[in-house]
Amino acid sequence: MSGSATAPSLRPRSLVDSGPNSFALSEDWRLVATGPGLEAFEGERSTREGNPLVVGPPSASNLELLRARLPWLRPRLLGIGLSAGFGDRLGLATPGHIAALRSSGRGIAPIFAQQSMREMSRSRRSPQEVMDDATWGVFAESWRDGFGADADHLKTEADVDACAAAGYTFYTIDPGAHVWPDADTAPQRAVREAFEKLPWYALEDSPSALAVRHGMDAEPIQRAAAKLGRAVVQVAFLDRRIRQLRGPDYELEVSVDETNTATTPEQHQYFVTELQRLGVRIVSLAPRFPGRFEKGVDFIGDRDSFEVEFARHMEIARRLGPYKLSLHSGSDKFSIYPAAARLSDGLVHLKTAGTSWLEALRTIGAVDPEFLAEMYAYGRGQYEADRVSYHVSAEVGTSPPVADLSHDGCRQILHVTFGTVLERFGDRLLAALRANRELYEATIQSHFERHLAPFQAK
Repeated sequence: MSGSATAPSLRPRSLVDSGPNSFALSEDWRLVATGPGLEAFEGERSTREGNPLVVGPPSASNLELLRARLPWLRPRLLGIGLSAGFGDRLGLATPGHIAALRSSGRGIAPIFAQQSMREMSRSRRSPQEVMDDATWGVFAESWRDGFGADADHLKTEADVDACAAAGYTFYTIDPGAHVWPDADTAPQRAVREAFEKLPWYALEDSPSALAVRHGMDAEPIQRAAAKLGRAVVQVAFLDRRIRQLRGPDYELEVSVDETNTATTPEQHQYFVTELQRLGVRIVSLAPRFPGRFEKGVDFIGDRDSFEVEFARHMEIARRLGPYKLSLHSGSDKFSIYPAAARLSDGLVHLKTAGTSWLEALRTIGAVDPEFLAEMYAYGRGQYEADRVSYHVSAEVGTSPPVADLSHDGCRQILHVTFGTVLERFGDRLLAALRANRELYEATIQSHFERHLAPFQAK
């Protein structure tokens, strides 16, 4: 199609001049490009004031062409400074995240492309789609201060390979399946047997050498190794795979937060020391802190105990690294943010995920409460099956019969049933959010300002 045309209405922040070309997103989320050399871009072609004009879809191929011309659209390494991860199950939240960063996130380095493999499976999105959706959001807001991309909760080589192919820069390995949680309470005889059966060849180690290195009494080091030794092997294995694919161009986080027992300082020290001995270098660690970090709700537990243990873990992270401590399931934990910010002095990573999904549902509730009620009723019916792989305590019998996103039970039900809700209502939900994009972005901004303000650099 050719001829003279008027460009569609543009999102003002998205307008970028690059040499003889200009690029922008329209209000209805189409790429608008003007100038010479646009033959490779997909879209309808015309002229505007004598210049070539292309109006095309937000496609993967168009985005890759933009990345070649605008290097700030590619994720980069962020280092060990203060950072936050912004999980987005729908691919629409990044502009709201950026607005919150600009207003309340001074000094916080962002990760915009972040999704666990579990969430990708349930939302039926690929690592590349998660990356691309976040990058379109970066382009929409002309965020040029850099961002990371987190391949979250990786468990297998296949997970690593898919995310490396999509260009992720930050890799979170989750060796939870290789942790023996009973080591904390098992009789010493059982611990000793498990310790002796560790894969010492894969650990490139021996029991006697381990004891000499750590200088601990036999029982604490044996319990730490029995609990985490196989996890050390798994992390080293996957880290070598990442390095094979990415060279030195990646950052590594390790997460042992999704276990039933808290990580003791002795276990933290054992775990990181042994990873370092095997050549694994981390930028952050997510221990299992005391208390409950359940999905969608504030911290549950003794805040004083959390502060004491966080400070002990922070001292180890400074001494062995420095590296950051990562707050996983960090969404909505407003009561502990001030302590974590104060005690970490910037060596902290806040990881959020499902809370952006809940704010999407809040937006729907504002414009179409009957639709929200329909999704919530369906989620209540799916909750018992969907809750199995999540740390939640809500019960259908004590949750409100109608959707109330100020109620913890409602929030947890909607949080963990997102996959089945999306399977049934996804097209309708996305259409409603796109039709109310401005409201959704404002809702996200307001919610994340509460998350970021306690952490922002003074």
